[in-house]
Order: sequence, then structure tokens, then C-alpha cells
Amino acid sequence: MQQQTSEHYKRALRAQNQVLKKAVVDEQANSASLKEQLKQKDQSLRKQEQEMDSLSFRNQQLAKRVELLQEELAASEAKGRKGKSKGDSPSQHGLQTQSVFDEDLQKKIEENERLHIQFYEADEQHRRQEAELRTRLTELEKDSEQHQAVVDGLTTKYMETIERLQSDKARLEIKAQTLEREAKDCRMRTEEWINHLKFSDYNSLNVPPHNRRHQLKARDVAGQALSFIQDLVAALLNFHTYTEQRVHIYPLDSSIEPISPLNQKFSQYLHENAAYVRPLEDSFLQLHQSITEDTVTVLETVVKLKSFADNFSSYTHFLQKILPYQLKSLEEECEAPLCTAALTMKNHELQGDMKRVTSVFEKLQNYINLLALPSRLTFQTFDTSAVFTQLAAFLHSLHDAIKEMSKHYNQKAALEQELPTVTQKLCTTTECLVGSLSSLTSSTGKIATFFSNNLDFFTSSGYCPKGCTVALNPLQAESMLANKKKAAGYIHALRKPRPQSVPYRDALSNRRILTSSTESREGLTQQVQQSQEKIARLEQEKEHWLLEAQLGKVRLEKENQRIADLEAQLAAALGGSPSSQTAAASTLAQSHEEAETEQKAAGKETTLCTSLVGMLCTTPSVGDEESREQLIKTHYMVRVGELTTQLQISDSKAVHFHSECRALAKRLAIAEKSRETLSEEVKLANQNITRLQDELATTKRSYEDQLSMMSDHLCSMNETLSKQREEIDTLKLGSKVHTFVTRNRF
Repeated sequence: MQQQTSEHYKRALRAQNQVLKKAVVDEQANSASLKEQLKQKDQSLRKQEQEMDSLSFRNQQLAKRVELLQEELAASEAKGRKGKSKGDSPSQHGLQTQSVFDEDLQKKIEENERLHIQFYEADEQHRRQEAELRTRLTELEKDSEQHQAVVDGLTTKYMETIERLQSDKARLEIKAQTLEREAKDCRMRTEEWINHLKFSDYNSLNVPPHNRRHQLKARDVAGQALSFIQDLVAALLNFHTYTEQRVHIYPLDSSIEPISPLNQKFSQYLHENAAYVRPLEDSFLQLHQSITEDTVTVLETVVKLKSFADNFSSYTHFLQKILPYQLKSLEEECEAPLCTAALTMKNHELQGDMKRVTSVFEKLQNYINLLALPSRLTFQTFDTSAVFTQLAAFLHSLHDAIKEMSKHYNQKAALEQELPTVTQKLCTTTECLVGSLSSLTSSTGKIATFFSNNLDFFTSSGYCPKGCTVALNPLQAESMLANKKKAAGYIHALRKPRPQSVPYRDALSNRRILTSSTESREGLTQQVQQSQEKIARLEQEKEHWLLEAQLGKVRLEKENQRIADLEAQLAAALGGSPSSQTAAASTLAQSHEEAETEQKAAGKETTLCTSLVGMLCTTPSVGDEESREQLIKTHYMVRVGELTTQLQISDSKAVHFHSECRALAKRLAIAEKSRETLSEEVKLANQNITRLQDELATTKRSYEDQLSMMSDHLCSMNETLSKQREEIDTLKLGSKVHTFVTRNRF
């Protein structure tokens, strides 16, 4: 209930949000238009200011010109006075010049007045417009501030609502995870029961016998339908391909000038037709291959029909996508300069034909999806015979629609050949297009006739449990095939001596032993790995100490040899002269000091080398370098052999682990796909629950309204009845009074 309330609240918020968004968008558009008007007014204002500046500059020039003319007039008048005394001819010449100057001055004065008037009017108009625009701008700024305040308030409110809804969503997700775990447990228990039911008694499932004749008939019918589908696919491919070529040729030839963007998009979509048409043939071929003599062919078991239905839906969506472009392309042909009235009428007829063909494909898609439902939903029940009957009727409608479109295209092609500007390429493409429509008409007619002839087979029930009229379910089909295989195996085994079977109790005890052995095997494997690591570590230490022992042995032999040499020198010195004895003693002491020095140096220079093959303690010496080098070489060769063996073992383990990882990755991918499928099913179930809850609420509301109306009507009827009773009582009382008065009179 809380979830339903939150859903209603979300819908109300979404509706309010959409209204406010629309209002904000309208105000923004209004503000943008007003800004554009203000921009235009500013441009006109700047233009008028420029004109006013030019007029001011012109006015200044004219004023200077007037002053100059006045000065010249004054000078000419002065010269005229002086010339009066001299004669009449100069005076006459001065008068003529004076009249010319007067006319010019009068014109300039009039022009100056007119420019002053225009400047004043333009200035006044500019001031009025500026005041109006400023007032309008102030009002718009106020409106914008108010709208912004409303938007800010709503944004804050929506953010709070979103936070609350997010917390609700997190809580619901936790609840959904819990429900998903419960659903997973339920599915596991269901699978266990299904597996248990698979091996239950044959009679408890009420499984019908296997119908081999029905399977052979289904195989034959599917083969015929496959050949018709292949012809239909070839015709559709040709039709879309030649339509694409015609778009590039007419009304504009793409090799001469670019075609319109709409036709370019149309051509791009038509170029993708094979991706939608080819899967029809492939999926139906898989459907035909899945129908064999050893299978059970009913709607509930034909899983490959779902793939064909999905591909047919994809092609129908492709037709819906290209339909507007087809109609627009025909309209462009109508707008061509040489398009006659007859061609325009044929184009309009073709538009109607294309709409009708697309509509029929949509209806065929719906019925094919209905036929694919039983293979996906276990408990889906509907009248399949009615679906097959309607499907046959719409196949005939598709044949009629394509036949009509082919007829109109033939007439259009004949009219186009009469045009003076028609090219040979256009004629060839149109002929190919008409031929593809003819083959499409033929293939659809064959499919419609074939479906009608085999309608009895489609609507008949080849498999039906004994004493039951419902269709065969997948569990019964699986049990039927399993029992058929068991029967065949039993008959085959009758000819051979049967091996002794293991008793059930022994099998259970063997299974327990196997399980415990597997567990103990895992524990022993871990112990073996630990022991191998410990052995490897001890081997390293052993190699180290063996090398140390060999070096110590060599060092001991060297010391023994040196002691023997010193003893020989000492004996020789003792058997000689005192001077030789003194020399021998000094030599012995010197050698003893050298030995001590060497030992100290050796003690100082002894180093410890540690690597992947072990630890090595080295003491530099002059005499044992060759032997030590040989020992180290031998040791490393042996160690390299051991490491090579270990490397090979590691490589084999790595290959084994890699194969196991690949298998686990495949299992993980399968599990992910299963999880996605289950998520989609849960989503669809939630949508159905929501829809049913909405329908329940609507029905409940309508019932409440009807009850309230009936209650009101009942109340009004009670009031009317009470009034009638009061009137009856009043009339009865009046009648009694009248009778009493009459009796008293008599």
C-alpha cells in the first residue's frame, strides 16, 4: 500500500513538474522573443542615430554654405553700389548674380527647415520607443524574477521529494533483493519438484502416445513453408534494393546533383534491409530443423517459433520506420516540374497501398506473437484455432494489398515512360522494381493458399492426453519422449543380457562415501600443497648447506696442505744451522702472521648471497677459485634442471587452471543471462501487478460511485414514498371527516 501511495505521489509530481517545465519553457521563449525585439529596436535606434549624425553634419555644412553665400551677397551688393556710378551694364550683371544666389539660398533654407523637422520627429519617436522598451524590459525583469522565485521554490521542493523517494527506493531495493532471494529459493524448490515429477509414474501425468504420423506431416508442412518463406525473402530483398536504386535516380539523379536529405536518410535505411529480412529465412530454417520424427511438435514445445516471431517483429518495425520516408519520397515526385496529374494520382494511390501493406504486416506480427506465447508461458491458454483462422485471413489481405500495389506501380511505370526526360537507367530500375513486386505478389499468394489448405492441420490437436481436451504441456511432451526412449531402450535391451543393477540403499551409501571422499580429498589437497611448499623451502636450505660443506671441505684440505708444508719447513729448519733455524722460525712466524691476516681478511670479506635458488656464503681466496667455480657451476646446472622441471609442472597447472577459468567464465555468462532473463520477468510481473492494482483501484472507484448514486436514488425514492404515504393518510383523514359530516347532516 505504501509503495502504491508513493507511485501515485510520483505520478502527481511528474505531472506538476511537466506543467511547470512547460510554463518555464514558454516564458523563456517569450523572454527570448522580447530580447530579440529589443535587439532589433536597438539596431534601428543606432541606425537612426547614425542618420541623425549625418543629418547634423549636413546641416552644419549647409549653415556654413549659407554664411558663405551671405558674405558673397554682401560683397556683391557692395560692388553693385560702386558699379552704379560707373554704368548700367555691370549693374545688370550684378542683379542676375544676385537673383541666382537668392534662389540657391531659398532652396537651402527650405531644405534646412525640412531636415530640422525630420530630426525633431526622429528624436521624438526614438524617445518614445526607448521609454516603451524600458518599461517593457522592467516588466519582463519583474516577471522573470517571479518565475525564477517560483522555479527555485519548486526545485527545492522537488529536491526534497527526490531525496525522500531515493530513500524509499533504497528501502524498496532492499525489499526487492529479499524477495528475489525468496523467489530464487522458490525456483530451486520448483526445479526440484519438476525433476521429481519427471521421474514419477507415467499414468499420473496422463501422457498421450507419440504420434509419428503427425510428426512426419509437420515436417513436410514446415519444409513447404520454408521454400515459400525463401521466395518471400528474395522478393522483399529485391524490392527494397531496387527502391533504393530508384531513390538515387528519380526525381534527382545523384550522379549529377545531390538528392534531398530526406531521400538520403531513406536510402540509408533501405540499405540496411538485409539485416531485417535475412533473419526471417534463418530463423524459419532453424524452426524446420527442430521438427524431427523424434520430437513433439505442438505450440507449447516449438521454442524456435519465438525466434521467428521476434525477427518478424523486427522487420515490421523496419517497415514502420521507412513508411514516412516512402510517403515523403512520393510527395517529392509529385512536386517535380514534369509530374502530370495522372502521375500524382498514382502516387497518392501508392501511398495508400503502402500504408495498407504496413498495417497488414502489423496485424500478422500480433498473431504470430500470439502463436509464440505458449512456448514461453506455461499456463497461457487461448483459442488457437481462431488465431490460425485470422492469420489465414490476413495472409490473403496481404496478398490483395501487394497485388493492388503492383498494379498501381505498373500503371505508374507506363505513365513515366511517356515523359520526355525519362532516362534508360530509370526505365531499367523501374522494370526491375515492377518485376520484384510481381514475384512478391506470387509468393504471398502461394503462402496464403498454402496456409488455407493446411488450416485443418494447424487447428487440429495431434497430441492430447486421454480423456482431456486441453493442449499438451511441455512436461507431458518431455515425459512422452523420455518414455519413448525408455521403451526403445527396453526393447533393444531385451536382446541383450541386462547388467545387474545397484540397489537403492547401496547407491545412497556409495553417494555418501563419494561425498565424504570428495571433502577429504579437498583437505588432503590443501595438506599436499602445504607440504610441497615446506619441501621446497627445505630443499633450498639443503642446497645452501651442501654448498657450504663443500666449500668448507676444500678450505680444510687447503689448510691441511699448508700445515704440512709448514711442518716440513720446520723440520728442515730444525735439522740445519742456527741461522737457518732462525730464518725458519722467522718464516714460520711470518707464515703464521700471514695465515692470521688471511683469516681476518677472509672473515671481513665473507659475504652472504641470497637468490631464488638458495643462499650462498662466499669467502674470497686465491687458491680455491677454480674449484669453487666448478662447484658453483655444477650446483647451478642441477638447480636449473630442477627449475625447468618445476616450470613444466607449473605450465601444465596453468593450462589446467586456464581451462577451468574459461569453463567458469562460460558458466558465469550463462548465469548472467539467466539473471537478466529473470530480472525481465520480475519487471514484467511488477508491471502487471501495477496495472492490475490500477485496474482494481479504478473498478473499486467506479463501484463506489455507483453505490453512492444508488444510495442517493434510494434516499430520493424513500422521500417520495414517505410523501405519498402522508398524502394518502391526509386523503383518508379527509374522507373520514367528510363521511362523518354527511352522517350528522342526515
